[in-house]
Amino acid sequence: MARRTDSQGEDRVSSKRVGALKGLLPFLRPYGGLVAGAGVALVLTASISLLLPVAVRRVIDGFGEGAELLDSYFAGAMVIAGLLALGTGARYYLVTRLGERVVADIRKAVFDRVIGMSPAFYEKIMTGEVVSRITTDTTLILSVIGSSVSVALRNLLILLGGIVLMLFTSAKLTGLVLLIVPLVLVPIITQGRRLRRLSRENQDWIAASSGSASEALGAVQTVQAFTHERESRAEFARVTEEAFISAKARIRTRAAMTVAVIFLVFAGVVGVLWIGARDVRAGAMSPGELVQFVIYAIMAAGSVAALSEIWGELQRAAGATERLVELLNVTDSVTEPAAPVALPRPSRGEIVFDSVTFHYPARPEQSALEEMNLHVKPGETVALVGPSGAGKTTVIQLLLRFYDPYKGRITLDGVALSDMARSEFRKALALVPQDPVIFAATARENIRFGRPDATNEEVEAAARTAAAHDFLTALPEGYDTYVGERGVMLSGGQKQRIAIARAILRDAAVLLLDEATSALDAESERAVQKAVEAVSKDRTTLIVAHRLATVKKADRIVVFDQGRIVATGTHDALVAEGGLYARLARLQFTEGLAAE
Repeated sequence: MARRTDSQGEDRVSSKRVGALKGLLPFLRPYGGLVAGAGVALVLTASISLLLPVAVRRVIDGFGEGAELLDSYFAGAMVIAGLLALGTGARYYLVTRLGERVVADIRKAVFDRVIGMSPAFYEKIMTGEVVSRITTDTTLILSVIGSSVSVALRNLLILLGGIVLMLFTSAKLTGLVLLIVPLVLVPIITQGRRLRRLSRENQDWIAASSGSASEALGAVQTVQAFTHERESRAEFARVTEEAFISAKARIRTRAAMTVAVIFLVFAGVVGVLWIGARDVRAGAMSPGELVQFVIYAIMAAGSVAALSEIWGELQRAAGATERLVELLNVTDSVTEPAAPVALPRPSRGEIVFDSVTFHYPARPEQSALEEMNLHVKPGETVALVGPSGAGKTTVIQLLLRFYDPYKGRITLDGVALSDMARSEFRKALALVPQDPVIFAATARENIRFGRPDATNEEVEAAARTAAAHDFLTALPEGYDTYVGERGVMLSGGQKQRIAIARAILRDAAVLLLDEATSALDAESERAVQKAVEAVSKDRTTLIVAHRLATVKKADRIVVFDQGRIVATGTHDALVAEGGLYARLARLQFTEGLAAE
């Protein structure tokens, strides 16, 4: 279940400033026109807002003048109001559209990055946390780009413009107002630092909560089978409560900052208004000028209050941006070559492991493979057998280049895997994993996953070969039946036959079967075994199996033990040799029959 890791703790301590938002610049650059348009609308609305107090002053000071002049002032005010409405609408449209476009691009960029990361990356981070970053964090960024930034810039323009116009209206009163500014900045700066840290921590806890839920729901049948619901609920509740506690601390800090800022700003405005009223009584300024100054002061004060509110949003968005940029900049342990070499076409399927030693990143002190040498000829069927943890599946993972060997090299058709683009040489490989992956789609789409451009006839032909056609046509809508998330509507054997059909449809030079028949009943296994034998005739096949009955007809059997190859030969030769394979065969064939 989800836990708060040390690395997460370190991330929280090293949380960056609002400057982390500059990570959004690469996504904003392509939309310079939208940014410019929004900027023009922003300046227009701010400028019009600053003109309104001047109109109010003229109305008040000219109240006793002719009706025509007064009418013209009101008409001008209506024009200003109309322009303000149009400018605000344009700003909203442009900024919101920009935010939606940028966030869509960020989501795509992050997904494009993480979908290509090697499995070592997912040993250190939960997929639920990655999903949280793509969804929750980008939603925060959307609120900032689509609203907060434009509102902040508008309030900043009104603040600066208001101060300048206040200065023209009354330098004396403006000087008194500016004395308040340092007092206002103190809570913004001191509480802002704490708010930034709490915002990042809150986002981390939200991600941990998503990870916990994703993990439990992804294994809901296992959770229920072991009556682990209470513990799973408790764990999710614990992490979610931590997120709430963190959010409460953030909200409390932001509320305290808002109270301090608003009180200081408006207390200062009241004090200045008191002094201004005395100046009007003394004849030092007109009533219209005082009203104009007060409106500007209130606008400036409101802008400061709004900026203090938005500052908290920017802090949260900075933390979210930082987390997304981390994903975009993460270094993959498996790197693509600068100048990839092309795989010879058509691929012959010759595989060579040359003195390969490998340690899983999570277990660096333990060798999964040690000085392994293996040459698989084109078209040969080789079975990899041995006890659990002997290194058989590791061979498949290294051949797919999910990991790179610690020492030695692996070649396909004479070209090192590390010299080719992964997407290039993987087209020559078709995998049937031990735990077949079924997507939340139709049965037809799941098989077509092996080759997206395949026709319906080719899909059905692959299903027939994999002994899947009969059960698929018996489904309510045949091949077009929706099979549910992770194939919950299918049995284990049905899932495995769909996975085998997918690999057959791929029509690759190398077929990789990792316990491909482990979930099949005896009749289906026999049918699939015949299919695999037929498909294997014209392609290289690697079979990982615990059930030795499935590998007896292999051209060669390679026996693994503790990461090393300890024997090689045919079934009969290895049984006669009397080593590890003979012992495994005796346990499965002789004692198994005796038990029956």
